[in-house]
Amino acid sequence: MAENIKMAATTREMIGKTHRRLGDTKLAGVVYGTAHKSQSVEVERHEFEQVISHEGNIASKLIDLTIDGGKVVHVIVKSLQRDALKGSVMHVDFWAVNMRQKVTTTVPVHFEGDAPGLKTGGVFMHNVQHINVEALPDELPEFLLADISMLEVGDNIHVRDLVAPKGVTILDHEDEIVASVVAPAKEEEAEVSEEAAEPALVGETPEGE
Repeated sequence: MAENIKMAATTREMIGKTHRRLGDTKLAGVVYGTAHKSQSVEVERHEFEQVISHEGNIASKLIDLTIDGGKVVHVIVKSLQRDALKGSVMHVDFWAVNMRQKVTTTVPVHFEGDAPGLKTGGVFMHNVQHINVEALPDELPEFLLADISMLEVGDNIHVRDLVAPKGVTILDHEDEIVASVVAPAKEEEAEVSEEAAEPALVGETPEGE
């Protein structure tokens, strides 16, 4: 498993709509969990955005969050609130996890290999981007691998074909299709009759009448 992300936070005094006054340097958030009382915090915006940029699917990443320089709290990102127009993160929910209790989250699917069906004109269809899994916080995988090296045109990879690491349970239905190689769509050429292509002029009597 990947090394835990290190992040610092401070207690946030401004709550509710007032968190918008934090400006561009700080990001408002909250830490909560079954064994952690809800606590309003703020983190460095640039640091958090760098983590998202480099780590990709942050939902499966375990974060060692230090609050006010005190004891480390193990958290995962439960949800992000984004600006509807700009897409920038406005608020983050940190879920304080019990390291001995399994959690549910999503992880991305990565594909490996070259599908023979693509060399014969097939088209690769990526139907599922993330898979729901359950595992202990320190056993969450960064991603699940799907081998496409045997796929011919018309073949599929199902959830049941994914191999999860030890201790990880895949929660999605085993028959769900993750990816496929399908035949290319054929362009249907409409047969246009000579009469349709060259319509008679208004007032002209078609030949034979």
